[in-house]
Amino acid sequence: MKTYAANALWVASCLPGWRCFQRAAKNVEESQNALLLQYLNNNKHTEYGVHHHFSAIKSPRQYQEHVPLTTYDDYIEYIKRIGEGEDSVLTAEPVRMFELSSGSTAASKLIPYTDTLKSEFQRGIAPWIYNLYTNIPHLQQGPAYWSVTPLVNGKHCTGAGIPIGFESDSAYLGLLGKWLVDSVMAVPNAVKDIADMDSFRYVTLLYLLRQPNLRLISVWNPTYLSLLFAPLSDWWDGLLDDIAHGTISKADVGLRFAPKPKLARALKAFSPTDTESLWRDLRLISCWTDGVSEAYARQLQEQFPHASLQGKGLLATEAIVSVPIVGVEGSVLSINSHFFEFIDDSGEALLAHQIQKGKTYSVVITTGGGFYRYQLHDVIEVVGQWREIPCIRFVGKADHVSDWFGEKLDERFVARALEDVFAQHNSSPSFAMLAPDDQNGFRYVLYLESDVYLARLGTELDSALRENFHYDYCRKLGQLESLQVVYVMHGTETYVKACQSRGRKLGNIKPSVLQKTRGWQDWFDTFTQPAAREGEQI
Repeated sequence: MKTYAANALWVASCLPGWRCFQRAAKNVEESQNALLLQYLNNNKHTEYGVHHHFSAIKSPRQYQEHVPLTTYDDYIEYIKRIGEGEDSVLTAEPVRMFELSSGSTAASKLIPYTDTLKSEFQRGIAPWIYNLYTNIPHLQQGPAYWSVTPLVNGKHCTGAGIPIGFESDSAYLGLLGKWLVDSVMAVPNAVKDIADMDSFRYVTLLYLLRQPNLRLISVWNPTYLSLLFAPLSDWWDGLLDDIAHGTISKADVGLRFAPKPKLARALKAFSPTDTESLWRDLRLISCWTDGVSEAYARQLQEQFPHASLQGKGLLATEAIVSVPIVGVEGSVLSINSHFFEFIDDSGEALLAHQIQKGKTYSVVITTGGGFYRYQLHDVIEVVGQWREIPCIRFVGKADHVSDWFGEKLDERFVARALEDVFAQHNSSPSFAMLAPDDQNGFRYVLYLESDVYLARLGTELDSALRENFHYDYCRKLGQLESLQVVYVMHGTETYVKACQSRGRKLGNIKPSVLQKTRGWQDWFDTFTQPAAREGEQI
């Protein structure tokens, strides 16, 4: 009853957001125009607003004429100054925190978060929660597992004391008050402070097994959940013993549990792989299902055959682009969260009410966090319409980014990492290309043609790539295995032949140090363990 009451209260708190979303759906053009003008008026006296004449802009067309398309590189100096304590640089209101994301010219990006940006995320999340829980009321009768992000690198601040890193997950969900959070979340936010990944997984599984009436699981990448449950069979006896005695044998994390011997005896009758018996009431798993996540989502469905899968909308660190609506194909543009533009194949920037079903576009956002005409480099396809709002499906990345599990490896970042590592060895290989591989666990493989054997290259490159916040996180979670170096012969020639076989014209084939597709091991003549010692000729 406590959980049901808390869920009911949470859903009721989301009702105003749902109604606001419905009103915006009646006139997409009007809603978007009003949002843009609000941004311009609020920030016209900032340094960025004065430079780009915000006060003179009265329409989206004028906005596109006065303000250029931007990428993160255009904001680096602004963000550095904000971190040092300067005010009114990008936004009139203060930056409350920075979120981490991966970068191209830098290992990590710092995304400024204001109160307005946080409220914009809520304007997308609230309609999703209200629609989900009212259409599937069974979900309200038990707790949910909202994946908690472990603070594997601890807490950090800028020079001016602005926090860097994730807020508590409940803050994003709009949960207010400790009682509400504790009542609806199967795994508490305190688990995020467990830095050791095995301990983090163990304690998370312990919490989940203590919740046989679990109703919903929400994660981002489906592999996160698969990896979380992978050691369940090995840890089964220890987990049941801890449930019975209220202990945590595998981790010293300062958490306490009430003993549940009756539950432990009941669980012992089941197999640790029998998810349907362990969580009979589980009805829904929310995760990414589009793009490269599609195959892993299918595997997750096989692991939890009694639960439905709902694809998440498109959400980036910088913005919430779309949200799922029950019974609607794709996800619905979060029309009252931010101002959106969409770049078509010809390079023209279209507005939300102008995009068409069946066409693909690259997403551009303007937000209350201080990013203006910011290119997300996410490519979407319009798959339908909900009321007046476009419904979209994530297709992939427009820039050269490899992103299977959220690692977000950018080609420019990879190129600089390779350059630095090769310089340390005073080496100039004739061919070097990084590509994903799933032959023995999922990892990145460096295909290398070199006259000398570099014994420590794989470890050093992996370490350099782990400067990327998201790649490092995927490595710690176990979604990516350690990087492997494979020596090849005739690298450039083979690469060109492979590209031609994939339909690329010879004149359009350019050298690339990063590939986003798998299967390259089938093309190269390889040898993984050269007989030569470090630095000697192969």
